[in-house]
Amino acid sequence: MAVDQPTPAMAGADQSRIHDIGYRGYDGPRLGRAYARRSLYSQSLRGAYGLGRSVKSKVLPMLLFAVMCVPAAIMVAVAVATKAHELPVSYTRYAIIMQAVISLYVASQAPQAVSRDLRFKTVPLYFSRPIETADYVRAKFAALASALFVLTAAPLLVMYAGALLSKMGFAHQTKEFAQGLVSVALLSLLFAGIGLVIAAFTPRRGFGIAAVIAVLTISYGAVSTLQAIAYTQDSTGAIPWIGLFSPITLIDGVQSAFLGGSSAFPGGVGPSDGTGIVYVLFVLGLTAACYGLLNRRYKKVGL
Repeated sequence: MAVDQPTPAMAGADQSRIHDIGYRGYDGPRLGRAYARRSLYSQSLRGAYGLGRSVKSKVLPMLLFAVMCVPAAIMVAVAVATKAHELPVSYTRYAIIMQAVISLYVASQAPQAVSRDLRFKTVPLYFSRPIETADYVRAKFAALASALFVLTAAPLLVMYAGALLSKMGFAHQTKEFAQGLVSVALLSLLFAGIGLVIAAFTPRRGFGIAAVIAVLTISYGAVSTLQAIAYTQDSTGAIPWIGLFSPITLIDGVQSAFLGGSSAFPGGVGPSDGTGIVYVLFVLGLTAACYGLLNRRYKKVGL
């Protein structure tokens, strides 16, 4: 009687084994979208200053933070030593003067916030969890805006503390300090939106950095040049309207119209109250437009 020989399939089945590799089901609480959104915000904010990352990642943001604060500390030291009655630079003017440092910070950190997710194709992984497109965009937007607010508000706090140590008028300094905080809050929202929109369209961090720097610096250079030409041609009425086409001049116009700041426009020709309302609407509208563009961009990326 012939004996059946085992087939290759039967031999493979005899050798198969099931191994318990330790995976277990999760029976704990489901923290949901709100927790995921907070976690993404926290990690993105920490990453904007290199916290939790390599030492090399901390160098540039911390250096820029120091560069923002050192001039304020020097002004405070001079004011205390000379017993001055006013700070040499107003709170609303400081961010305008330090715009190059702020632009460099946005250019370095906006691509860090979003470009790596695009490059390594991790965005669909975020959306495979309870988090949605709007949650991702809000967390990234809020994180970069918060990081920018810390960058721009810290030197104002140094100036305010120094002014109080110099025994300058408490009520006057507090009012100007509050106006400065409103100004840098608007700046932080606007610059964060612009930086993230530009960075979200390229997975290459280097391209994102170059694009953000180009948009912020070229727009400011072009607007400043046109304003100077208008001033030399005695067309001072056109100067405030030209300022609508650059992020930094938009903030300058808002703070000079409503926050008691002096204008950096040629001849000090800032916007009137009526034109200032247009500036505010432009700032809010541009920020909202950046948020909408980010939403549409990540809806496509997450598919």
